[in-house]
Amino acid sequence: MFSKAEVKELTIAWIVLGLCFSIFFMGSYRSGLGLFPQLLVVSLIGVGFGFVFHELAHKFVAQRYGYRAEFRLWKMGLIIGFATAVLTLFYPGFIFAAPGAVYILAYTRPREQGIISLAGPGSNLVLAGLFYFLAGLGGMAGLIGVFGFNINIWLAAFNLLPIGPLDGRAVMSWNTPVWVLLLVVAWGLLGLTWLGYIL
Repeated sequence: MFSKAEVKELTIAWIVLGLCFSIFFMGSYRSGLGLFPQLLVVSLIGVGFGFVFHELAHKFVAQRYGYRAEFRLWKMGLIIGFATAVLTLFYPGFIFAAPGAVYILAYTRPREQGIISLAGPGSNLVLAGLFYFLAGLGGMAGLIGVFGFNINIWLAAFNLLPIGPLDGRAVMSWNTPVWVLLLVVAWGLLGLTWLGYIL
């Protein structure tokens, strides 16, 4: 079940994050404004699957445990995300991709919280694999695959950091070997992508 407020806030976060990634890619590829509409479309698709599925994975796993869970927008996170995206037009950098989170309205045990937290970046790694195969098709589908892969790998790697409210902290507290494995996979794939060995 979704409240109207939750749907509205998910939609806002999706659109703003898609805009942030399109600006980031424009800066990374040093492309002109003429490519911005195309970058925006593929970014919205990549973020639409990556971000929305990430948050829904948290929500649905929490609900399986019997908890009430709802997505809530973090306005400051949106502002920081947009600011870091704009900065990449001038300097190489990264996007602070934390426009909100699923909040569980109850106390959770460490194991349950760890699995709920794991569901988000786990879904991004699965989606990255699907987008990777799509990238091999060429054309517009291939372009969506390339950007979708990059977006989902970044979302997984970023969210697995064990800091603040990010998922990595809860996963590490629950099961450190699982957290280390996922962290190595996500950041390893991200590093290979940055070095040009993947896509």
